[in-house]
Amino acid sequence: MSAEIPPPYTALQRHPMMAQADHDEASRFNFLTQFNRYLSGDLGKGNWLAYENRVLPAFEAIHGRSPENREEIRVAMNQDPWHRTWSALKRNSMEMRQQNGRQIVLRQLDELDAKAKAYNEASDLLELDPSVEQPLYVTCVDIHCQPGSYHTEERPGDVAVAANYDVGLFATTGGALGSLNDGGGQAVVGWIKENCLDWSPERVLDVGCTVGHNAVPIAQGFPEAEVIGIDTAAPVLRYGAARAASLGVSNIKFVQASGEDLSRFPDNHFDWVQTTMFLHETSASAMPRILSECHRVLKPGGLLLHVEQPQYGPDMPRFEQFLRDWDAYNNNEPFWSAMHGVDLKAVIEEAGFPLEEQFVTGVRAIPDKTLFPGSPDGDKEDYGRAAIWNAYGAWKPKVSNEIAKEISA
Repeated sequence: MSAEIPPPYTALQRHPMMAQADHDEASRFNFLTQFNRYLSGDLGKGNWLAYENRVLPAFEAIHGRSPENREEIRVAMNQDPWHRTWSALKRNSMEMRQQNGRQIVLRQLDELDAKAKAYNEASDLLELDPSVEQPLYVTCVDIHCQPGSYHTEERPGDVAVAANYDVGLFATTGGALGSLNDGGGQAVVGWIKENCLDWSPERVLDVGCTVGHNAVPIAQGFPEAEVIGIDTAAPVLRYGAARAASLGVSNIKFVQASGEDLSRFPDNHFDWVQTTMFLHETSASAMPRILSECHRVLKPGGLLLHVEQPQYGPDMPRFEQFLRDWDAYNNNEPFWSAMHGVDLKAVIEEAGFPLEEQFVTGVRAIPDKTLFPGSPDGDKEDYGRAAIWNAYGAWKPKVSNEIAKEISA
């Protein structure tokens, strides 16, 4: 099997909570997985050719200058037939993925809900709080074109949206996250163990955990640690807790809470606070509050780590910024563009982390070696679609020995 081609959907590892696809449903996911790769790779290159050969010369002829920002490129490219066709195909592929996943889940929802309930009653890994309000950045659109976003229910107490998210994520990412869609979490654990030698966190908080596919690898990688994953959406937490229990992971808990209000946790409580591809789902007003709360609950000497796509800046070509912005305008990710346009280091500094304690590093998804003999996404990013990210980190400054003794006591 070529390392460039992901394995067939039917060859992937399954956990007991995952919805089961029949022959035709699996075939649709196989098509979409390959289609997404083709769109991001070979067909995606046509966008640059269209820009270089048609759009840019036409823009310069009209304005007497090159585009000054990604917005001007977007407006111009949206008039080009190649880009319009490519964009329509990408949008349609996401809609097909969501509808196939939804069909798979709804026809077996009774069974999935029963399994989730059984696992959660037996494991005590779930803590829901109906008083938690859904923020506007969750409810304003169907994020990623998923019907009902991540917080709605087909009926009270169900797991439909979460099961849909999990069953089709392999197709959405072109297989880049591996069998259990946990390549991002595995990458973070690998980075920590390689770069933070002899560091053993006792308490870890994962903010915006959805179904726990990035938090569970942390719990598995640090079995002595207490891992807590929080999200505002009850369906993903029900499913995530049951998913973790079905995988035999017991040192994790799924708690309904907002990253903007972590008042249930005391100051200086966690050794490590983590998010994975979460900040771009929040709003410009919410993100500073989330980061401030992360700072408050983090122990002195503790680690803050946010895995995200690279921020826009003078070192990133404007055309690349434009392509990365596609999700903001076409994939129901309304806060993507603004979030990636801010000076994230400055926002993290405002939350209490000095610039000298901050760092930026790269992390790459680690898929299952048995099914993925080589990297499934090549050596370079493909404008935000490959499973290669930046990790924006910071260490909370340590305090005096006297205060540290009070904290430990």
